[in-house]
Amino acid sequence: MRIEASVPMLLSDCTKGKTRFPLEAETLGEALDRLISEYPLLRRHLYTEQGELRQHVLIFLNDDNIEWLERFDVPLKDGDKLRVLQAVSGG
Repeated sequence: MRIEASVPMLLSDCTKGKTRFPLEAETLGEALDRLISEYPLLRRHLYTEQGELRQHVLIFLNDDNIEWLERFDVPLKDGDKLRVLQAVSGG
């Protein structure tokens, strides 16, 4: 399936200057793997050294935060949207 992935402008230096780009994947897990394989610089921003998503990273499939999913074998449909967001805090 062809989906649209997007990252914040702050991470575009890891995606060759792009904030939106297509990905080919059958499942959510495959899409996340493709995201890192096509843009390896994203790995350090999205994942800890133990391979877990960093706490400040939010990933949405369409309108749903994937944080609560136990498994990533969710099938994708053409046109689905995978969005990477970074929570920002400060004072």
